[in-house]
Amino acid sequence: MIRMLLLSICLLLAGERLSAENGSRLWLRQDTTANAKVECSLHSPTLDIACSELKRTWKGTPVSLELFNDATHTALGPEGYTIRSGKNGITLGSISEKGLLYATYHLLRLQATQQDTQSLHIEERPAYPIRILNHWDNLDGTIERGYAGHSLWKWDELPATLSPRYEAYARANASIGINATVLNNVNASPEMLDTPYLKKVKALADIFRPYNLKVYLSVNFASPMIIGKLATADPLDPQVANWWKQKVHEIYSLIPDFGGFLVKANSEGQPGPCDYHRTHAEGANMLAEALKPYGGIVMWRAFVYSPSDNDRAKQAYLEFQPLDGKFLDNVIVQVKNGPIDFQPREPYSPLFGTMKHTPLMVEFQVTQEYLGHSNHLAYLAPMWKEFFQYVKPESIRAIAGVSNIGDESNWCGHDFAQANWYAFGRLAWNPELSSESIADEWLAQTFTANPQFIHPVEDMMMQSREAVVDYMMPLGLHHIFAWGHHYGPEPWCTIPGARPDWLPSYYHQADRTGLGFDRSHTGSNAVAQYPDSLARMFDSIDTCPEEFLLWFHHAPWTHTMNNGTTLWEELCRHYQHGVDKTRNFCQTWEEVKPYVDTERWNAVDERLQIQTNDAVWWKDACLLYFQQFSKMSFPKDIERPVHKLKKLMKVKLPISNYERPTPEMLPKIK
Repeated sequence: MIRMLLLSICLLLAGERLSAENGSRLWLRQDTTANAKVECSLHSPTLDIACSELKRTWKGTPVSLELFNDATHTALGPEGYTIRSGKNGITLGSISEKGLLYATYHLLRLQATQQDTQSLHIEERPAYPIRILNHWDNLDGTIERGYAGHSLWKWDELPATLSPRYEAYARANASIGINATVLNNVNASPEMLDTPYLKKVKALADIFRPYNLKVYLSVNFASPMIIGKLATADPLDPQVANWWKQKVHEIYSLIPDFGGFLVKANSEGQPGPCDYHRTHAEGANMLAEALKPYGGIVMWRAFVYSPSDNDRAKQAYLEFQPLDGKFLDNVIVQVKNGPIDFQPREPYSPLFGTMKHTPLMVEFQVTQEYLGHSNHLAYLAPMWKEFFQYVKPESIRAIAGVSNIGDESNWCGHDFAQANWYAFGRLAWNPELSSESIADEWLAQTFTANPQFIHPVEDMMMQSREAVVDYMMPLGLHHIFAWGHHYGPEPWCTIPGARPDWLPSYYHQADRTGLGFDRSHTGSNAVAQYPDSLARMFDSIDTCPEEFLLWFHHAPWTHTMNNGTTLWEELCRHYQHGVDKTRNFCQTWEEVKPYVDTERWNAVDERLQIQTNDAVWWKDACLLYFQQFSKMSFPKDIERPVHKLKKLMKVKLPISNYERPTPEMLPKIK
């Protein structure tokens, strides 16, 4: 033991939800009226936070926080910790202050979820050293794919004015183990690297630091030209490399623990090394060399696609797999969980498992770009757990989540969307946790631990993502959303001059013979990018898992499914099941009304009503459209459409990709 910090705490505190600035509530609990005696022999900003959290909330036996350097704690690493019950109380142990902070939140979580705290012997360490949120926030306050208002970061007020929500944000992240954040959009403005903005970033970093939340920035690859007025951004040009080295030095002089850069390059119009006939590795390595003396990293996104190949799903693999082993050791290639773009269901990206000499990190999308924005309840932990069924957690180096956080009072636009922020943090810390246990934790801390509430609402959450898949794009259908904003169905979408791979027909391939994208050996042969055993399974229409059937096959309308029905009949029944599930969600929420405050109950009820109407919209639009090709009748047990296809084809929502639609904009069931 090198140091010891003892807190003799005997508290009887009531638990209240966190209120930040304007009544917004998160899963954290506290009581600001408690008056407890605390003896601290050692102080630091981080330890003071841990002490304060315990003083406000802990109701059990005395707790001591101790810094160790023994073999057990050393093996757990700088963020790991132990929690042990003993005769004199509970001891939280770690080799670092940040480990003790995480231990504090773990102990308080056990209390809030009514777990036994009398016989604790816990050893924890995070699965990944980098557990990072990616904010797609712009300098003007808009958020790309943001459905909870404007950005938390008030750039026009920083650094002079500091919102109390900045610390509340850091506290929430620390409580679930998130230790890093990218503040700005991957479609980055070069202005982010101007000195005035770096001083604003410093102000945020100073607030976040005691909570072990490290700041990163997205950068525009052409910044040396736009800010530095150079003639080129060629990564092999010495002047360009020197410009980046000077800029990195400036950043670290302001923010000594700055994390590094996130880069979107040569994708969707963003500049990059390929503009100069250089590889992604050459571009990433130039930035990595500038960051390396300071311990910084480059997270280089593999989200690339061009109109050159016959299958967009293959393109990231084709572009990055040949570069395996060519990146410097402080470069991590950031790969979306699936090969297309955050669809409600995708097979995993085949880049995982094939780049054996390159550190990879997975990128999940917490914000619901393709899952009903913040209007729909879609608990995403089961989606992410599905990814880990195919990709071993230990095979990746880090984990990123595209944030769903904005400045609305409930942080995420939908009260239940907070559960996805929470679940991302918990799975980033430990991907072995179950979706059910995470849901239970969040519900108990956010609403009530009463089993009469927890059990039905957890069941609702666990069904929600599959419900979305059913009423939007079952059986492997994908990317048949409305143009641009991606809210609502538009399988008929045609835009003059648009690239084929931006249009739904590219993906659903509906014709008189069948439905789906042929990625078998008779089609694009995308199956060949997967390991042999999976490739064989996906390649055969008879062995392909039905949840991926139309992803890998153009299946005949009369194809016999596992249950003996035809593809058309099963497609209809999936859409109906999705609608039925959303109606059940409304009924469940009605039944638990006594356990929820009126404000939040009404807010969630309004969203569930929207979701149910939207589910019918999706069902009618897709089945009526595809029926034009199948020429088959609806099964008798399927509700007849309440909308007309011609009318639905005229629906054009007046929204951008910065906001969700209001109820008044959406088709109504007549």
